[in-house]
Amino acid sequence: MELGKETNLSQTPHGRWYEDACAAAFAMELVGERWSLLIVRELMLGPRRFSDIRAELPGLSAKVLTERLARLEELGVLVRRKLPPPAAVQVLELTDWGRELEFVMQALGRWAVRSPLHDASLPMTATSFLLSLRTMIDPEKARGLHLRVLFCTPQETMSAEVANGELAVARHADTGLIPDLVFEAQSVEPFLAVIYGKQEPGDCGVTVTGDVALSQRFVDLFALPEKSPLPGGC
Repeated sequence: MELGKETNLSQTPHGRWYEDACAAAFAMELVGERWSLLIVRELMLGPRRFSDIRAELPGLSAKVLTERLARLEELGVLVRRKLPPPAAVQVLELTDWGRELEFVMQALGRWAVRSPLHDASLPMTATSFLLSLRTMIDPEKARGLHLRVLFCTPQETMSAEVANGELAVARHADTGLIPDLVFEAQSVEPFLAVIYGKQEPGDCGVTVTGDVALSQRFVDLFALPEKSPLPGGC
C-alpha cells in the first residue's frame, strides 16, 4: 500500500533537512527553526499582535519574526485575523493544531529542566511563567482543591485557577472576580523563586495576600523534576 503524499509542495515536503521518514525528524522540519517554538509559546494563551511578540522576544529581529510567522502560517500552525472595532488591529492566533504543541512543549520542558545546565536565573516572559505552572503542577496534589490566584506585576495581572486537578491560566485576569490569593512582585522572576525555589515570599520581594496556609498549599502543588547527573558526576 502506498502512503499518501502532500501535493502542495509550497509547504515544503517532508525531508527538506534530514531525508528521514521519522515523524520526529519531520516535526523538527516544521517547527525546529530558531525562534519558531518560542513564537508559538507566546501565542499559546491567546492572539497577540506582531509588536507584542517583538516586545516579549527582544532578541528576535522584525525580519526573522516576519519570516517565521509566514512559515508557520503556511504550515497551518497559526492564522492572521483582524479584531473587530474598536480595536481593528491584526493579530496572530494559533490554530487548533498549533495549540496541540503545548503538550509537546510541556514534555520538552519537563525533560530539559532536568539538565544541570538549565539556568533558572535567566529572564522569563509572563506567558512562559504561566505555561510552566501548567507543566509542573502535580495533578494528584491538586485534586479536590479549588482556588483562584492572581499574580500581579506593574505590567499586568495574570490568573491561575485550580479546579478538578487541572490548572487554567490567563494573561489578562478578570479582576472583577474575587481571588483566594494574590501574589505581587516587580516581575515574574520572584514568583519563580517562591514556587519552584520554595523561598519565603518576603525574602525575594513577593507580597502574598490571603490565607497563609492556603498559599503554602498552592506553592506545594508545583515541583521541578530531579536533575539528571552529568557524566562523571555522582
